[in-house]
Amino acid sequence: MAEEEGPPVELRQRKKPKSSEKESAKEERINDIPIPERAPKYVLFQRFAKIFIGCLAAVTSGMMYALYLSAYHERKFWFSNRQELEREITFQGDSAIYYSYYKDMLKAPSFERGVYELTHNNKTVSLKTINAVQQMSLYPELIASVLYQATGSNEIIEPVYFYIGIVFGLQGIYVTALFVTSWLMSGTWLAGMLTVAWFIINRVDTTRIEYSIPLRENWALPYFACQVAALTGYLKSNLNTYGERFCYLLMSASTYTFMMMWEYSHYLLFLQAISLFLLDIFSLKQSDKVYEVYKIYVFSLFLGYLLQFENPALLVSPLLSLVAALMLAKCLQLNVKKGSFVAKIIKMINFYLVCTLTITLNIIMKMFVPHKENGHMLKFLEVKFGLNMTNGKSLKETVTLEDGRIGERPEIIYHVIHTILLGSLAMVIEGLKYIWIPYVCMLAAFGVCSPELWMTLFKWLRLRTVHPILLALILSMAVPTIIGLSLWKEFFPRLMTELMELQEFYDPDTVELMTWIKRQAPVAAVFAGSPQLMGAIKLCTGWMVTSLPLYNDDDLLKRNENIYQIYSKRSAEDIYKILTSYKANYLIVEDAICNEVGTMRGCRVKDLLDIANGHMVCEEGDKLTYSKYGRFCHEVKINYSPYVNYFTRVYWNRSYFVYKINTVISFQS
Repeated sequence: MAEEEGPPVELRQRKKPKSSEKESAKEERINDIPIPERAPKYVLFQRFAKIFIGCLAAVTSGMMYALYLSAYHERKFWFSNRQELEREITFQGDSAIYYSYYKDMLKAPSFERGVYELTHNNKTVSLKTINAVQQMSLYPELIASVLYQATGSNEIIEPVYFYIGIVFGLQGIYVTALFVTSWLMSGTWLAGMLTVAWFIINRVDTTRIEYSIPLRENWALPYFACQVAALTGYLKSNLNTYGERFCYLLMSASTYTFMMMWEYSHYLLFLQAISLFLLDIFSLKQSDKVYEVYKIYVFSLFLGYLLQFENPALLVSPLLSLVAALMLAKCLQLNVKKGSFVAKIIKMINFYLVCTLTITLNIIMKMFVPHKENGHMLKFLEVKFGLNMTNGKSLKETVTLEDGRIGERPEIIYHVIHTILLGSLAMVIEGLKYIWIPYVCMLAAFGVCSPELWMTLFKWLRLRTVHPILLALILSMAVPTIIGLSLWKEFFPRLMTELMELQEFYDPDTVELMTWIKRQAPVAAVFAGSPQLMGAIKLCTGWMVTSLPLYNDDDLLKRNENIYQIYSKRSAEDIYKILTSYKANYLIVEDAICNEVGTMRGCRVKDLLDIANGHMVCEEGDKLTYSKYGRFCHEVKINYSPYVNYFTRVYWNRSYFVYKINTVISFQS
């Protein structure tokens, strides 16, 4: 028996050299290398040091950016040396409304009473009771007021500093989240440092925090950045169970918080869902994870619907329709071999099914759910794709550096698709650039810092003269270092100069106007004027106004359009009827709007009003008539009949003219 067993053993040994020389050489090298006893501890310490330094850099970057914003804001407005009224005037337009409700919450005898007064508010807009919490997404102000009183900060810091400090802190979290996302994608925290640098240098296009602090996007986008960072980690193939669970929980919490902070958040999540759908179409092995993200969307939408006073906009949102269609299509999917002809046909059917179901469900929801859509619906852009990632081959579980196949990493594909979608919309809607450009900075930093991307590039170029892995590692360190040093040399002195310059926000005319209102106007008076000025009056004086700078309510939009007629060519009687229909007692005419000089014809407020009223010829062929009345804001200043019969001037300075609306009209020549 021993002699008969010998040959098979000998044959097995002879098969070994027939394997590829590369594999045998690799096995020999691995077997020959002596493994020291302390190697696992050394590797563990190295990983810990890398993570610790990266986390320290990420947190430090966020803190430094928040401190920079605070210092810049102080230098720009000379904030600490101003009186409370002058500080409040720095909040412009809708920002003034948000901060005014924060003040109202602090003045309320209890939190419950404050919330009730905001949800049944009849002290802001004349002849109108509004749910300010729902209509203006005042959840940030509710949270800020609770934190201010619960932490005992009222004995340490002024309310305005606490309020803007929270927003600046959130911006620090925003930067930290971008840092972490770029780090997760590239594998090096140098990419995070470069992302932060580009974000700050291009801050004119990456954020509007310098111009309007309380904007809803400034409260919401940091949470979206955290959600994107968690999603990036969640989509990674080599993530352990604990890391996956942490990313899932963070993603769930940040998705819901983001949805509560901003009324337009579900549109941005809709674009994200499209990106994930396209990622799933590529047949990568992350379908189950993508499906779990869909569940997070559904949970956040319905929980937000309940806690946002049954907000119908969430039920008719395209996000809910898309996710419902994706889940239905998921249930109908068949298990077929990836890359086969049948699989490709099923992909096309699945894509068509999802698009059709999304549109159908959205139409059905709008038919049965009463709602008032705002006019800022983002159009669904058709995405044309034909990239085939598999060619019939199954993807590797782990893609190594020498493979040069970074295009197979699902988190990378997601970010590329999402950035392209945001960029396409940013070309049409300028306001979206503040969402798009931060991710462009992050993606660019990843591109120059990722050894895998360099390796993929070398593979495409078929570089063989230099060892590609060594060159990729060198370039991924050298290129960001060179870029970082050049940015430091060119832009760091500019940032320091900005912080050293003492700017001054000087607006004495507005201060005088607010002071006069608080001293001379009756408490029950109602003021009419431009929506931006009405927001400042509500904040600085607390008096009731006829309109607000908000554009998600049909009635307020109509009010704004009617009140703006004071700058049109309408009769005194027409203006009087409009103002008295809203129970206005005082009218404020702004000289900056009345005498506005614009470089582009037809873009001024008064030009738009004339076009809407048919009182101006802008282009050849337009059949518009000229008004027999002069411009009201000019004529009312002259003090002649019939204007003096309807309006009596009670105050004026270089910028504002205040007229009392007469209750008893006397027509005297």
